Amino acid sequence: MSPMYTWLTAIIIVCAIAQSTWLFIDARKRDSMPWFWGIWGLIQIPMPLLLYLLFVRSGWFKRKAKENDHNGWEGENGDEYRN
Repeated sequence: MSPMYTWLTAIIIVCAIAQSTWLFIDARKRDSMPWFWGIWGLIQIPMPLLLYLLFVRSGWFKRKAKENDHNGWEGENGDEYRN
């Protein structure tokens, strides 16, 4: 194996891990299938990142809000907590 091939392989592995980590963390913040984006980000470069930016970050596909998505708080200004 040539040194160039070794460096190129190392750079690709580091980029895939960085891409996968960022996709997973950002998708988890946005509740947009983080495991799917994270695993796909490990397999391929750069298509998952480009499609994530296009579909999730641009807002083309908005997820429907859950019916009781207020984390246990009652009232509009969050003054009551439900146990």
